Amino acid sequence: MATKQRILVVDDDANIAELVSLYLIKEGFETEKAYNGREALQALQKFQPNLVILDVMMPEMDGYETCREIRRQSNTPVVFLTAKGETFDKVLGLELGADDYIVKPFDNKELVARVKAVLRRTEAKETNLKKLVFPGLIINQSNYSVNYKDRDIEMPPKELELLFFLASHPNQVFTREQLLNQIWGYEYYGDTRTVDVHIKRIREKLDNDEHEEPWTIKTVWGVGYKFEVK
Repeated sequence: MATKQRILVVDDDANIAELVSLYLIKEGFETEKAYNGREALQALQKFQPNLVILDVMMPEMDGYETCREIRRQSNTPVVFLTAKGETFDKVLGLELGADDYIVKPFDNKELVARVKAVLRRTEAKETNLKKLVFPGLIINQSNYSVNYKDRDIEMPPKELELLFFLASHPNQVFTREQLLNQIWGYEYYGDTRTVDVHIKRIREKLDNDEHEEPWTIKTVWGVGYKFEVK
């Protein structure tokens, strides 16, 4: 059974957030709602959405500032859904890194169609990024191969997927729970030892010296792991 794509809906108007969420659920998406920018950034880490629908005019942290912060943390697609319809507002939103800009009032079918279009573009981009190259290391997820210092390294699929995911987000820290959700799905939720065991095996196969090599899988104590690139 295919995993549902996750959409984070951010709007300080609870009625609009609920309405948008219902449209998306009807189309087969899983949704989470947030009502201001700070809640959105917390949900970004916990919910790990495939796409964020974001209002502009919100208390505490407006949509522009929230989008700017999302872009600092991830490449998650952002679609603005707002009453601010001036050309200046649209240009500003897109320059901040948004993938689309929809003006309220909106047609629910158009909203869903544009969300799906952004997700398709994102998936197409990700398909072209299946091979990662670092000094002495090539990780190819298209044929599930790893080459380290000109040697082919045998890795089971989950080890390779974990390595590829971390290396796809250099210097970004992920908790064990986030890695479980991303690589194994919710059925393994809570068994964080699974991540530790796989990291240990990967390190044994890629026996690089973190003080000399330009990259390493680093433990961030009390948090999780990151693929550190110097």
